[in-house]
Amino acid sequence: MNPRTDWTEANLGDLTGKVAIVTGANSGLGLETSRALLKAGAHVVMTMRSEAKASSTAAALTAELDGASLETMILDLADLESVRRFSEMFHGKHSRLDLLINNAGIMMTDAQLTIDGFESQLGTNHLGHFALTGHLLDLIRATPGARVVSLSSVAHRWGFMEFGDLMFLNGSYTPRAAYGRSKLANLLFAYELQRLFDAAEVDAISVAAHPGTAGTGLADHLFNRWYLRPLKPLVFLGIQTPKQGARPSLRAATDPLAKGGDFFGPGGRKEYRGAPVLVESNAASHSEVDARKLWVESERLTGVNYESLRTSTK
Repeated sequence: MNPRTDWTEANLGDLTGKVAIVTGANSGLGLETSRALLKAGAHVVMTMRSEAKASSTAAALTAELDGASLETMILDLADLESVRRFSEMFHGKHSRLDLLINNAGIMMTDAQLTIDGFESQLGTNHLGHFALTGHLLDLIRATPGARVVSLSSVAHRWGFMEFGDLMFLNGSYTPRAAYGRSKLANLLFAYELQRLFDAAEVDAISVAAHPGTAGTGLADHLFNRWYLRPLKPLVFLGIQTPKQGARPSLRAATDPLAKGGDFFGPGGRKEYRGAPVLVESNAASHSEVDARKLWVESERLTGVNYESLRTSTK
């Protein structure tokens, strides 16, 4: 692996002819990831939850980037029917998928359920992307060298899997614990997907990334209470811009030396900021037992299975 610690968007190379999906692309990391891929020549399908956001984002980027090849599509990862509809529409327009960047997410929200009855952070951050990747698996397999990038967080270190109460329905919910669980689930998924790719000899890789700390707006709601508002400038002092925070995802998606199962994050102190480098996730994220349990439960909950990967290994 290239050990360089000065990686930037200039290292993306020419992505002309590549088709990419970036989820949660209307702002923050998703917008900056999309912008960089567009500048490198990729055709980028930017997903967002509302027509209004889609229209305004597309108009702004089209005006900014002359000749950019982009389209916007509606996708709500907290709604499995929306995931299914998106996949159906994407299949109707495209016959290949080079990059699937599972970027969208929510962070440390109050206890609530998705439309399908899942705890919202696990439902959006993990189960929605699990279903999306499964629906698009045929195109990933049909595209030589395809990549699936799963966005995790340093918060995966807070996470723990409790399969008897995956949704925190027994009253133990805290925003922090649920967020950590969802980010741990992202890594368990990424590593297990690579094991399945390897077993089925699929010409694709599954990689992961985390942004460190970046001012994306994802945590703004945590300062809604009046007595916390004065703390916001102090908390966000010195953190990375969204453009900087997107670099680990971009390196994971495009570095020609990246291998399946690699994990990229900022190379600075505590992985909070810095140029993207290979980093290590915690021991819990490498538990093949938990990964398999989560996979089985995710298939059951979403109704989306990866049977084609398993049958091709026989």
